[in-house]
Amino acid sequence: MAKASSTTRITDREILLTRVFDAPRELVFNAWIDPNHIAQWFGPDGFTTTILGMDVRPGGVWRFIMHGPDGVDYPNKIVYVEIVKPERLVYNHFAEDVDEPGQFHVTMTFAEQAGRTVLSMQMLFETAAERDRVVKEYGAIEGGEQTLDRLAAYLAAR
Repeated sequence: MAKASSTTRITDREILLTRVFDAPRELVFNAWIDPNHIAQWFGPDGFTTTILGMDVRPGGVWRFIMHGPDGVDYPNKIVYVEIVKPERLVYNHFAEDVDEPGQFHVTMTFAEQAGRTVLSMQMLFETAAERDRVVKEYGAIEGGEQTLDRLAAYLAAR
């Protein structure tokens, strides 16, 4: 399979990742909302993910721990805002650590394009400074791109 085309754009308070997957839209969408799928690929290179609970509905919560290759655990919480299968997924992301701000708003769109899927993932932060902090401290851009690389590999193997 050829490497999927991708772009990354950074604006004042936003990071936008766009990737074309050589897979049907329903499969790509389901890979984001099914805990059996997402546990297999989610996270940057070297990370694993433990799903603590995943209730995919508006107001529902997904709790998970990302285990870093250095042994550090990163507890996370997502609260779903909008779900339009298989077109749109909107949620708020929080760090579960009370000392860590780590909140941002995510809007994902899944567009069908001749049997392929164009995924756009917009991460919107409260301030540009918060976006910069997440980019610097957590490698948000590189980590996001690696996560989408892992999703592409997962989809290709299915």
